[in-house]
Amino acid sequence: MVLSFKSWVANEGGKHFVLVLWLGANTWLFLRTFLTYSTGQQYYYLYKMLGLGLCISRASASVLNLNCSLVLLPMCRSLLTCLRGTHTVSSRRTRRLLDKSKTFHVVCGVAICIFSVVHVSAHLVNIVNFSAGYSEDLPGLNLARYRGEDPRMIILTTGVTGVILVVILFLMFTASSYCIRVSNYEIFWYTHNLFIVFYIILMLHMVGGALKYQSNVDAHPPGCLSANQSSPVLQGEELEPGSGEERRCKEEARFHPHYPQTWMWVSGPLCLYCAERFYRYIRSSDPVTIVTVIRHPCDVIEVRMLKRDFKAHPGQYIVLNCPGVSSFENHPFTLTTCPTEEKETFGIHLRIVGDWTERFTELLLPKPGVESEILPMVQQRRYPKLCVDGPFGSSSEEVFNYEVSLCVAGGIGVTPFACVLHALLDGWRQFRLRRLYFVWVCRELQSFYWFSELLCALHHKLWQENRPDYLNLKLFVSQTEDLQSMSEEKYRPLSSRLSIGRPRWKLLFDEIGNANKHKRVGVFCCGPKGISRTLHRLCNSSRYTGVTFEFNKESFS
Repeated sequence: MVLSFKSWVANEGGKHFVLVLWLGANTWLFLRTFLTYSTGQQYYYLYKMLGLGLCISRASASVLNLNCSLVLLPMCRSLLTCLRGTHTVSSRRTRRLLDKSKTFHVVCGVAICIFSVVHVSAHLVNIVNFSAGYSEDLPGLNLARYRGEDPRMIILTTGVTGVILVVILFLMFTASSYCIRVSNYEIFWYTHNLFIVFYIILMLHMVGGALKYQSNVDAHPPGCLSANQSSPVLQGEELEPGSGEERRCKEEARFHPHYPQTWMWVSGPLCLYCAERFYRYIRSSDPVTIVTVIRHPCDVIEVRMLKRDFKAHPGQYIVLNCPGVSSFENHPFTLTTCPTEEKETFGIHLRIVGDWTERFTELLLPKPGVESEILPMVQQRRYPKLCVDGPFGSSSEEVFNYEVSLCVAGGIGVTPFACVLHALLDGWRQFRLRRLYFVWVCRELQSFYWFSELLCALHHKLWQENRPDYLNLKLFVSQTEDLQSMSEEKYRPLSSRLSIGRPRWKLLFDEIGNANKHKRVGVFCCGPKGISRTLHRLCNSSRYTGVTFEFNKESFS
């Protein structure tokens, strides 16, 4: 598929510009530090003892300092939400960069892991060189206690903090893999919270002062002779008058450990992150009242809640904590209904997948004795305590900032767009949006009943207001076994738009492109990676002339 440069710039330009800046900053830091330690006079004796291991270990440490400070910023959710909603981030392209915050967090995390391996490997070489290159002339420079000391003993005495950091980083990295996050999210959550211990030890890591610099370079130039030392090069040769005095040192070389610099890199972002988390803790402490709980088909639960002074916009999400399940686990859920002037309640839909959602559902509803009915069943009971943090911004907020938008949902990925549809039902005239293409792909027919009444109500509203073309609805069911038709009279608007199989994305994009010449079409996706990759490629394709497709993918940070 041939790429369109204009579409590529619209979808990828900002992301790649930030990536180039990040790569440039890391490269500049690495090279600058490498040259400083390889050519600096104050490091002459240390470099002579350790060689390239010194330069590589310090250069990689500089890169680690930068990324350990940057990795926290994308996790400041309240700050990103504030930036998204202010005039500080005015252009749509700049706001879309905030949608890549999770990706940037992952990139920084991978860089930390890679350069940690480089840093540790270089230090292992340094420890061997400290043992083999023990200097009796420069005792203040030695890390080993004697020549030939076992490197393992040097690690045990001076590298304890480094070993702890490596263990924590290994646990965090392995638990962040996709298979663990999907199979057991709790392991990912608990190991990731070890970052608190990681940063505390990181700021203490350089306190030991294993690497030292010469502090009296003027009185003891590198390579000069001490008072009781003769030059092996000049020994036996006739010295010119005064040459020996010029090469003699005024005093012995003095060495001092490095002043720790890591805290200067990470203290600012760490304080900002801690302040943001404290603000979120205070905000989430406000009591939440569960109004209703509805069991939907296909293991989906709808929870309607009420919270004082809670305001949100369509497309945003909240972070939910249930102390009855786990006091430390927090899970993000997209809002499917937002508070309005007439109704202050808000709601979420969650699919029962994993231990946390199973235990949470057991607290909300008793175990059903029979299979769930197709139509929602409302049950009343005493509900558990909940803590709601948010709301936070996401890419789905931008649906209303385009004249034409295409929303593609896969299964439960419909939740961010359900809130958009609710907003259109309440009053669509205030938005810039003039046409919405909505595509929903599900495996089972019963999944469409989650929001069937909403879709039908919006369809009837648009027909009454003589705007039938405002919403272009397409439903696809991929599983044909035990397929039943939505034969009820009230669901007729949906059954007429229901197709069996998978969407033909190229034909859909051709249709949208031909109907919306010389316009920017916002493409929003929340669903499986396969659908996301296909839409992303089509948005960057050059086959559509006169229209620009801008790709946006829903992603929780």
